Amino acid sequence: MPTIPGIAGSYRFFFYSFDCSEPKHVHARRDRNLCKFWLEPIALANNNGFSAKELNRIRAIIADNLTTIIEAWDEHCGE
Repeated sequence: MPTIPGIAGSYRFFFYSFDCSEPKHVHARRDRNLCKFWLEPIALANNNGFSAKELNRIRAIIADNLTTIIEAWDEHCGE
């Protein structure tokens, strides 16, 4: 489960290796909370524990780091 380096903050952004067959997306975790966002376009796929305010913050972090996240996806998934 590769973590995307270079994204500051209290959230961990990562991919599951078995997810490469799905459209591009990223998972975010903090403590026991977990969510998944599609990347093109950025949209919430699912949420387990985050408040709406935190989901908006995570979405903004993804938008600010979208190029880095997509490059990491492409490198990991071989696109």
